[in-house]
Amino acid sequence: MNKPTIDIQKEVNPHFKSVWTTKKPYNILRGGRNSFKSSVIVLMLVFMMMKLIRKGEKANVVVIRKVGTSLRDSVFLKIQWALRKFGFSVGKTGDFKDSVAPLKLTHKSTGSTFYFYGQDDFQKLKSNDIGNIIGVWYEEAAEFANAEEFDQTNTTFMRQKHPLVDMVRFFWSYNPPRNPYSWINEWSDSMVGEDNYLVHDSSYKNDELGFVTEQMLQDIERIKNNDYDYYRYLYLGEPVGLGTNVYNMSLFKPLEQLPDDDRVIALFYSMDTGHSVSATSCGCYGLTARGKVIRLNGYYYSPAGQVNKKAPSDLSKDIFQFIMATSTQAPYTGARIRNRTIDSAEGALRNQYLKDHGQHWNPVNKLKKVDMVDYVHDLLAQGRFYYLVNPLPTNLPNCDSNDIFIEEHKKYQWIEKTQNTDNPQVVKEDDHTCDDFQYFCVSNARDLRLKV
Repeated sequence: MNKPTIDIQKEVNPHFKSVWTTKKPYNILRGGRNSFKSSVIVLMLVFMMMKLIRKGEKANVVVIRKVGTSLRDSVFLKIQWALRKFGFSVGKTGDFKDSVAPLKLTHKSTGSTFYFYGQDDFQKLKSNDIGNIIGVWYEEAAEFANAEEFDQTNTTFMRQKHPLVDMVRFFWSYNPPRNPYSWINEWSDSMVGEDNYLVHDSSYKNDELGFVTEQMLQDIERIKNNDYDYYRYLYLGEPVGLGTNVYNMSLFKPLEQLPDDDRVIALFYSMDTGHSVSATSCGCYGLTARGKVIRLNGYYYSPAGQVNKKAPSDLSKDIFQFIMATSTQAPYTGARIRNRTIDSAEGALRNQYLKDHGQHWNPVNKLKKVDMVDYVHDLLAQGRFYYLVNPLPTNLPNCDSNDIFIEEHKKYQWIEKTQNTDNPQVVKEDDHTCDDFQYFCVSNARDLRLKV
């Protein structure tokens, strides 16, 4: 270990002093994007462990996210960042050895370890007898289903407290959902004033140390100008509510033609399926070199009023022809098809397509409707979404128009009686292009530079 050169007052904004000095066991940090609440927590956890390492003691910390696949690219790297801040080296020859299977960071001399778990593997989490625990961190706590999921694990960790500490410290960090009736908003509000709980709010405006760069501020200002309510939710951490209409249609920007100075570099296809009852919608989306996202074309077939309805074999043929026709058009030459996404509840058409054409469609990882919609809001608020008013013609039936896409989004609404609940729902009529758009945004969030 190198001698630590960290000056906490230069790494932790004064706004977080109460988090750093509190003696309370339960700490809920909620706030907007770029508030640096997670950075404060990781520095705190490393500091807590370091004090015991210096005494030659073994001390353990548990870090949990709802979905285990998110761990490696988020909290695992964040803890390594904090370790290096305190002068520790990480790697095969470092002070801390990093392990991927299982995911952990272990201090070579004392055996002190950061353990990383997904709540989706709860049985393994519950059965692991770690011992010597000093801290537990629930990152992106809003991803969890309810507070009971915390209760199930907290008791397990409390029983494994390190003998030299007074308590196991628990931390929660999250961006408040825009729905004020979300369970976690109501839960954290109910903890305000409780003796053992610190509930702390923050936003990028609390930065006094210059962590928010000029480039970040420009992005924030752009979203603020495009969609003020979304800015309040995303960057101020305010649960602004849902409203009746799901989307602000002024953020769907029409294009009469493809831009001359910006080429499409990747293509994406996203499909919501029906068969005998509801419509099948397949959107063709393009990502440009400058980061624009364009709805290029769409296939839309409704069986309503049809005597002879299309079977999966018919739809398989239609969709294949649609993809072949759109992906080979001259303006998209060189643009690789990066992903094909389909409704995860659809099995028949997915299997039929694989049998007919030897190509896989990737099922979307469905979230709560309000969370799926939020990915679309993120894209819209950045001012980067466009649609072709007149798609390049394929001359195929059920194609070459984005009119239904726009009309369905105009009518897309929340069910009013569900708005004041933890799980608001949309009106499930004429929403198939809305679903294919959500699947596209959720499944390709990293490529589209959306929240992940």
